[in-house]
Amino acid sequence: MIAGIPIGFAAPWVLAALVGLPLLWLILRAIPPAPIRRRFPGVVLLLGLSDEDTVTDRTPWWLLLLRSLALAAVIVGLAGPLLNPQTRTASDAPLLIVLDAGWASAPDWRARQEMVTALLEEAAREGRLAAVQRLSAPDPLRPLQFAPADAVQSRLAGVLPMAWRADTEMTAAFAQALGEEMFDTVWLSDGLASDGRAALLEALQARGSVRVVETGLGTVALMPPSYAEGRLTLRARRSVAGIDQEVTVQAIGSDPGGAERVLATVPLRFEQGAQSAENALVLPSELRARLTRFEVAGLRSAGAVALSDDRLRRREVALIAGREDREGLQLLSPLHYLRQALVPTADVIEGALMDILPANPDVIVLADVAVLSEGESAAVLAWLEGGGVLLRFAGPALAASEVSRTTEDPLLPVRLRAGGRSVGGAMSWGEPKALAPFPQDSPFFGLTVPEDVTVTAQVMAQPDPTLADRVIASLSDGTPLVTRKAVGDGQVVLMHVTANAQWSGLPLSGLFVQMLDRLAVLSAAGQGSGPEAAAQLAGTTWQPVKVLDGFGRLQDAQTLPGVAGERLATGNVGPQMPPGLYQTADKALALPVVDEDTALTPARWPASVPVEGLRGAVTTDLSGYFLAGALCLLALDVLASLWVSGRLWSTRVVALAGAAVLSMMLMSPELQAQSSLPTPEARAPQQAPAKAGNSREVVLGHIRTGNSAVDDIAQAGLRGLSNVLYFRTSIEPAAPESVDLETDELAFYPLLYWPITPDQPSPSREAYAKLNAYLRSGGMILFDTRDADVAGFGASSPTGRKLQRLAAGLDIPALEPLPQDHVLTRTFYLLQDFPGRYMSRDVWVEAAPPDAEQVEGMPFRNLNDGVTPVVIGGNDWAAAWAVDRRGNTLFPVGRGRAGERQRELAYRFGVNLIMHVLTGNYKSDQVHVPALLDRLGQ
Repeated sequence: MIAGIPIGFAAPWVLAALVGLPLLWLILRAIPPAPIRRRFPGVVLLLGLSDEDTVTDRTPWWLLLLRSLALAAVIVGLAGPLLNPQTRTASDAPLLIVLDAGWASAPDWRARQEMVTALLEEAAREGRLAAVQRLSAPDPLRPLQFAPADAVQSRLAGVLPMAWRADTEMTAAFAQALGEEMFDTVWLSDGLASDGRAALLEALQARGSVRVVETGLGTVALMPPSYAEGRLTLRARRSVAGIDQEVTVQAIGSDPGGAERVLATVPLRFEQGAQSAENALVLPSELRARLTRFEVAGLRSAGAVALSDDRLRRREVALIAGREDREGLQLLSPLHYLRQALVPTADVIEGALMDILPANPDVIVLADVAVLSEGESAAVLAWLEGGGVLLRFAGPALAASEVSRTTEDPLLPVRLRAGGRSVGGAMSWGEPKALAPFPQDSPFFGLTVPEDVTVTAQVMAQPDPTLADRVIASLSDGTPLVTRKAVGDGQVVLMHVTANAQWSGLPLSGLFVQMLDRLAVLSAAGQGSGPEAAAQLAGTTWQPVKVLDGFGRLQDAQTLPGVAGERLATGNVGPQMPPGLYQTADKALALPVVDEDTALTPARWPASVPVEGLRGAVTTDLSGYFLAGALCLLALDVLASLWVSGRLWSTRVVALAGAAVLSMMLMSPELQAQSSLPTPEARAPQQAPAKAGNSREVVLGHIRTGNSAVDDIAQAGLRGLSNVLYFRTSIEPAAPESVDLETDELAFYPLLYWPITPDQPSPSREAYAKLNAYLRSGGMILFDTRDADVAGFGASSPTGRKLQRLAAGLDIPALEPLPQDHVLTRTFYLLQDFPGRYMSRDVWVEAAPPDAEQVEGMPFRNLNDGVTPVVIGGNDWAAAWAVDRRGNTLFPVGRGRAGERQRELAYRFGVNLIMHVLTGNYKSDQVHVPALLDRLGQ
C-alpha cells in the first residue's frame, strides 16, 4: 500500500536506481559548460546579423524534468509494479485449482472463470505449475497432472459447469487421483455442503495449503411442480435463510404456431428467515398441455429449471359401460374401480360413445361392451388409427356374444372362444388361477404379482399364429390374461377379465393401478421417488430425449444409452443419468436436478481454512503502462529539444516525420495481423483485409479448437499438404490459416480441416448458420476425431461423442462408408486405403443417390457433379502430413519403410481430397474411362 493505493512491486530492488536521478540532474545542468566571456573588437562587424541555428548555453529546467520523469518511468516499469498485489506467503509448489463445477456454480460462472484466469496468470508470473480440476467430472483413470500455467489457461474455454453436483463417489474418485506430490490448493466452492467434502479437504490439506473461495450469497433451486385439484403448485428453495426475497418463475411452452414463449409468470416470495417459497398457478388444460418447462427468471442454472412431463398433462379417459350402474351397488359397477384409479390423475369423461368421440379423448375404456354399431365401429376405428388407446374389459356380455368368433374383429386384438372359462364351468378349473410372472417383452415386466390376486373366470382366446406375439400377460397355466395389437398409430388392449371384482381380484389390488399406468392410461409417470416409484417403473427402459446442461439449457440427448426404470426412480442424477426428459414408447418422465429429498445446506469450513469472496480485487501488472509512458515522454523530449534548438520546423525534420508516419501507416495492417494478443472486438476488422486476399489463391484452413497443441498440429499438417500440392500438382496454395468460426469468412477456403477435441466449445447459432451456408455452397469439412488407434467411427470415444454433438446443428446429408468406386479413390491417385497417422478404413462420405447405378462396361457408377460436403474419419491425417518450416516431418508414422509408405498414402489421400473439392466428380466422366481401365489393368 503506497499513499493509500494498493500497489506493490515484483522486483522492488530496481527502485534503488531512483536515487541516481538527482545526480543525473546535476550532470545534465553542467553540460554543455558555461561560455567564457572575452572582449574582441571585431565582434562589432557582427552586430545586426542573426544566426538561424542557435544553441542554448544551458538545458532548460523543464526539459531536465521531462527527461528525469522518463527515466523514472523506465525504472518503475522494470521494477514490476502490480495493482492490488496479493499479500500471500510466497510458494514455488504447484497450484491446484478445484472447481465444484455443479449447477450451483453456473449463475456466476463468468466470475469464476475470471478468478481462475487471474490465479493462473499469477502462477505464470511466479513460474509455478498448475492444474484445474472439476469435482463434478473427475477422471478416476487419469492421475492428477500439472502443466505450465500458460498451457492450462489456454484450455479453460472447455471447462464448463455440469447439471449435477459431485456426489460421494465422484469426490472419492478425485481424492484417489491426487497422488503423493505436494501442492497448494485453491477451492472455488459453490457454497453448498455435500458428503465426502470433509475427507477431500483432509486429503488436500495433507499435501499443502488450502484456501476456499465462495460467494456466500446462497443458492436458489426450483422443485419439480405438482398438479392437484386443477392447480399447479410451484415451490422454490434457497440455501441461506436471509432477508425477504422474491423470484419470478416463468412457465414456458409453445404457442399455437410452435414458437417457444412465456405462457405465464408467478412470483415466489421467501419470507425473512424462510428457506422455501410456494405459490399456485391455474392454467387451462390447453395451456397446461403445451408447457415444456418452468424456470426462475434471470437465473442461469440447471437447478433453476423444472421440466414438464406426463405428471402435469392429465390424460382424458372416456369410460363406457355395457349396462347402467345399479343404485346402491357401486362396488358391483363395471366402472367403479376404474373411476377410483383414474380420477386422481386423469380427466374422466362419461357419456354416449358417439358424443364422446368428437372430444378426441386419449383413451376410451369399454367395460363389457360386446357389440358396436357399424357407425360406432367405423368412428372408433378412425380414432384408433389416429393414435388413440382402446382398452376393453371382458364380461358376461362379451363372453356370450358372437363377436370375433370366426373372424377377428378390428376392435379386438384376438379371436375369442364362446362361453369363456370359469371355476366349475364347462371348461372348468379345479381352483382359481394365479397370474404368471410378466415376460420381459411385456409392458408389465418388472411388476410384482401379489399372491392373493387370482382369477375365477375369463374369456378365452382362439389359438392363432399371431396369438403368442399379442399376449402381454397370462395366467399360471399359460392362458392369456391381457392381449394387445396395434391399429394404425393406436392400439387396442383386451383384459380377459371384468373391470370389477366379479371374475378376479385384480381390480382390488395395487397391481391394477400399476398395469393401467404401464398402458399409458394414467397421466402420472412414476410419481415421486422411493420404493413406490421404483415399483411403478420396475422392468421399464427409459430413453433420454432432452438433457439439461449446467446453465439450464435443453440439449438433444444424442446417443446416450437408455436407463432402467428402477434406477430412474432413485433420482440420482450424474454423468450416466443426466437430468432431463426421458421417454418410453408412450410416456414421458422428467428427471429433476433437485427434488424434495435434495438438501441445500450452506457449507461449513474449519477455522484453519481461510475463506475469501469470489469477486475480490484482481492483480494487474502495470509494467507495460509505465514503459509506454516512458516512450511517450522520450518522444516529447525529442520534440522539445528540436524546438529549443530552433529546428522543429526545418525541411529535413518535416520530411523525416512524414516518412515515419507513412511507414507506420503501411506497416499497421501487418502489425495488427501479427499481434499476439488482439481483443475479440479489434480482431474482426483487422483480419478482414488480410482474409480478403484469399479469394485470389487457394488457401487451406483449419478450425481453431482452443487447444493450442492440436491447433499447431493442424497448422503444420496443412503446411505439409500444401507443400505436396505445390510440387506434385498444378495447385499452388498459399500458407494455410487458422479459422475462427465466430469472426472469419469461410467462403475463402475450399477445404476446412476440423480436428475434434473432447472439450472444445460448441459454435454459436451464427457460426452454425455460416457453416451450413458454407456446406451448401460447395465447401468441404474434413472431420478428424483422431481416435482410430483406440476406437472405430461412432460414439465409442470422447471425441466421437463430441463430434455427434457438434454435428447436430449442421445440415449434413445421409452418410455411408466410402465405397470402393467413389471418386475420392481416383481424383488424382488410385487409392483403396486412406490412412493418416493411424490405419483405418472407417471413412464416411455423403451417400450416393439411390439411382446411381453402374452401367455395364463402366468401372464405377455414374454420379453427379456434386462434392461430398463432409468427410469423417479418425486417422489423424494432420499428424501424418505435419512438417516444420524446413520441411521435416514432426510425428512418426508406422514403423520403418512401411511407415513411410503409410505417410505417402496419407499425402495422396490429401491430394485426392483437394482435387475432389476443386474439380468435383469429373473423373466419373466417360472420357476418362479408357485411361482408368488401362491403369486398373482391365
